[in-house]
Amino acid sequence: MPARIIVVGAGIAGLASAVALGRAGHDVRVLDQRTDLTAGTGISIWPNALAALDEIGVGAAVRAAGGSVTAGAIRWRNGAWLRRPAPRRMTAALGEPLVVVRRSALTDILCAALPAGAVELGSAVTTLAIGDTVAVTLGDGSVREADAVIGADGVGSAVARALNGPLPARYVGYTAWRGVADHRLDPDLAGETLGPGVQVGHVPLGPDHTYWFATQRAPEGARAPGGERPYLLAALSGWADPVPALIAATPAAQLIRNDLFDHAQPRHWSRGPVVLVGDAAHPMRPHLGQGGCQGIEDAAVLARCVALEPDLPAAFVRFADVRRRRVRLLVAESAAIGRVVNLRPAVLGGLAGRGTALIPEWLVARHLAWIAARSAFVLPGS
Repeated sequence: MPARIIVVGAGIAGLASAVALGRAGHDVRVLDQRTDLTAGTGISIWPNALAALDEIGVGAAVRAAGGSVTAGAIRWRNGAWLRRPAPRRMTAALGEPLVVVRRSALTDILCAALPAGAVELGSAVTTLAIGDTVAVTLGDGSVREADAVIGADGVGSAVARALNGPLPARYVGYTAWRGVADHRLDPDLAGETLGPGVQVGHVPLGPDHTYWFATQRAPEGARAPGGERPYLLAALSGWADPVPALIAATPAAQLIRNDLFDHAQPRHWSRGPVVLVGDAAHPMRPHLGQGGCQGIEDAAVLARCVALEPDLPAAFVRFADVRRRRVRLLVAESAAIGRVVNLRPAVLGGLAGRGTALIPEWLVARHLAWIAARSAFVLPGS
């Protein structure tokens, strides 16, 4: 029997969950406090998430909107290669290339797969009253009734706090910049460039643009007095191409800075007819590129659990059991990579980064496949 489902949060995990559940015949509405969903830079969609997008019917559209990446090189800041895997080996390990797409394009694809009017912006959820059904109170005082609520409202999730109480955040000691450069990247340079205490990633975003990120230790809340772009231009000026060129080719409007935090992991992912997905359920640092990808996996697995178990609370318990086993190690590994890259003094982090060249290529490929290959995405009951 179709259920009335409210998804709180119109990010990637929320929209993907709405698409997956809507395709299964449920009446889904998405509420988000924002009035604009166009913010953001780029996102890497690894083959595990592409497989999940295929399951919910939008994989082909996402591939068409982005650019394929087959390299995964790592270099030192002077241009010396630390790791240079053969593209064919990486593709063979993952099952297909990863795709890099603008976040706004991914949002548009997911919204287009929903009925007109299914996404309601400017609708802030303030409280939940959980019983056999859920009463959702909005900021304007109105109340919505639903058979179930999906909490997809990110790392500061109000739904997660309703299930778990306070979930404190701790600054991890470093900040991150992200940007989209008007720069054509040599496909062989897709990957990362490392320096002591600094990590820069760069991947093609279509034929003429590059998505990049950088991390560096900094005091919490700090901002560059002369602007983020001039600061990065100076700090990375001596690095090998393409790093300085990427910063120079990034319009100010396409560059954002965010401090990184470790958020307490919710103990409870579900209670009765309420369940968490995406960053609301399993916030993780960005070093594996799996935050959004795991949210997409959540969406497909949630829809499968609901199809297998008509009782929604039981389906949500099953979902949490299945997904917790998959994501807990990814959360831990992402945090561990961040700690290593940002070891103090910075020379230790640099030595650790250079030490990655000593890891056998076959072992790297096998581990990457466990994380991000098409075969890493498994539906319950398959």
